[in-house]
Amino acid sequence: MKLTHNDILNLMRDKAYRPLLLGDLMDALSVPKKGRRTFEQTIEELLNDGLIVKIRGERYGLPEKMNLVTGVLQGHPDGYGFVIPDTEGATDIYIPRRNMMGAMHSDRVVARVESIKADGRREGRIIRILERFHKKVVGRFEKGRNFGFIIPNDRKIFYDFYIAPGNFEGAKDGELVVAKITSYPQNTRNPEGEIIKILGRATTPGIDTEVIIEEYALPTAFSSEVLSESEALPEEVTDVMVHGRRDLRGLKTVTIDGERAKDFDDAVSIEKRQDGHFILWVHIADVSYYVPWDSTLDREAYERGTSVYLPDRVIPMFPEKLSNHICSLNPREDRLTLTVEMLFDGNGTRTDYRIYESIINSNERMTYTDVRRILTDDDKELTARYKDTIGSFHIMKELCLKLRTKRMRRGSIDFDLPEPEIIIDLQSKTIEIVKSERNIAHQIIEEFMLSANETVAQHMSGKPVPFIYRVHESPDEDKITEFNEFISSIGYMYKLNHQNPKTFQGLLNKLEGKPEETLINQLLLRSMKQAKYSAENIGHFGLASQHYTHFTSPIRRYPDLIVHRLIKETIKRHYLKKEKKAALDSILPEIARHTSERERKAMEAEREVIELKKLQFMQDKTGVEYDGVISGVTAFGFFVELKDILVEGLVRVTSLYDDFYKFDEKGYRLMGDRSRKVFRLGDSIRVRVERVDMEKRKIDFTLA
Repeated sequence: MKLTHNDILNLMRDKAYRPLLLGDLMDALSVPKKGRRTFEQTIEELLNDGLIVKIRGERYGLPEKMNLVTGVLQGHPDGYGFVIPDTEGATDIYIPRRNMMGAMHSDRVVARVESIKADGRREGRIIRILERFHKKVVGRFEKGRNFGFIIPNDRKIFYDFYIAPGNFEGAKDGELVVAKITSYPQNTRNPEGEIIKILGRATTPGIDTEVIIEEYALPTAFSSEVLSESEALPEEVTDVMVHGRRDLRGLKTVTIDGERAKDFDDAVSIEKRQDGHFILWVHIADVSYYVPWDSTLDREAYERGTSVYLPDRVIPMFPEKLSNHICSLNPREDRLTLTVEMLFDGNGTRTDYRIYESIINSNERMTYTDVRRILTDDDKELTARYKDTIGSFHIMKELCLKLRTKRMRRGSIDFDLPEPEIIIDLQSKTIEIVKSERNIAHQIIEEFMLSANETVAQHMSGKPVPFIYRVHESPDEDKITEFNEFISSIGYMYKLNHQNPKTFQGLLNKLEGKPEETLINQLLLRSMKQAKYSAENIGHFGLASQHYTHFTSPIRRYPDLIVHRLIKETIKRHYLKKEKKAALDSILPEIARHTSERERKAMEAEREVIELKKLQFMQDKTGVEYDGVISGVTAFGFFVELKDILVEGLVRVTSLYDDFYKFDEKGYRLMGDRSRKVFRLGDSIRVRVERVDMEKRKIDFTLA
């Protein structure tokens, strides 16, 4: 029997273990000589994943036992970086420029911790690059007489790339290009590349999105094998496919999504009983029926990890045949689903639930706007059009408000931050920026999906089946102490407890309606950790939830697809075979790590495109004045976020001619030497647009 990763790791985790040679390791695990080649492959897999390391003398052991850390390198434009450890809760490791050893931003690396400062900060050195994230680089081409250079658009990649004369491919000086990396950086020389694609000038329409897609290596096309497997899927649900499923086609069911949505992976049904109790059905597209483990579609979805939603396009996780057709819960079409049926009492407390395979036929495709107009505006035309489902919407609102009240009472943190909505024309040019709406219809779907996710997570936590959870660690105590000092400096005598989310929501309640509400919300959000996927259930701090997962979007999130498969294991049987459980124990942590990483990349790409679209919108606004709020203060100036359009720019300290200004780090302010004039975080201010630099992705303001 082939040893699993966990068999080897468990041996190495033993307190008595010391680094062993390969042969000694085989003896310790009773591996026969004829199994050496297979064993070597397993060891190589563990090495490549950074789960074990090989040290001098050809011996193998765990990185954490040798002061080594495996993680992803976060580069900085000034040449240093931080290794973000794979281990949950571990602190980042600062890597000085001299110790980068040719590693680049987003590479997976092994680092040695070389010193620990008095405040607990760790400093180290890269000793091995496990996986290069960047296979290509995007940037501005600078052409010399005998050679050229590419200056990367991503400032976190702080190397210039040498381009030999034969590799220009006709690129002109100043054009944005894509180059394949042919040689990675070393201590004494720059990396090298060859140009494979010319994007054009920075002012070319639509180039902003293309640049980000290339920078983040987002896969825009599906291979012929993936498309072929997708095309082979059935066009509609047959009687054979329905066998063994609960038939819910007679249940009044609707989808509620945005106006531009094309893939509908969740639908809801609701009833209110005479005793005041509610029955809520959350139906989720059964993508796992069509996409089995290790199929071509499955492998492609795993690599992508998530769909990416950009202002002018969507880069889907699955081909259109699957995501927009057979797995999309389109109205008046039979669809296979997984249903979570929940019973709530009159206070919104869940008293019972069932999870099962089902078939539904959605009655209506509703939008958030139309549901809001029905429930809030009492729109007569829409009320008449949807008279058959109008009662359901009012029951949904009633249950939603009860669930929300209950969630807030337990300490769930609700950041109601304004999000920019980018309005573009047919040429992908930004014509308007507005604050996106979050109304009662959004809240209904949010509360219902949260309830389904919690129910599934709680259900699976009681089963002897490995699982993937959506977890959120409590924030670092130091960051919350720093935040407490800041709010105290601006007059809020309120202390957050870094282990109690109720205190966070208490502050947000105090801020509601105040001018500084948005800014403090943003600062608080920055001081918290990111949610991620994990095979270990450590709870969700932000939701104040002990059990949470992602179950509701298998069309666009790979972990949800895995969750569906694992739920089905518990529906079909009450136990797992030992071999299958061991296999899941081995692969789920890596799936959680990989999909968390892909999610972060997608979020960064989405944020970058939005920032570029904002810059594009501001290009012709030089000289225009706006009201804003100081959103950040540094030694070289202060950042201002413009009201309404949520665009941020910098007022440089060198543009403040009336005095010499010093940076007060603890007070989050700049103060004039002579005048004692203060520019403080959160202050309202009026500025003039001075310069928009598309290449450096920056806006300069001056005081109006």
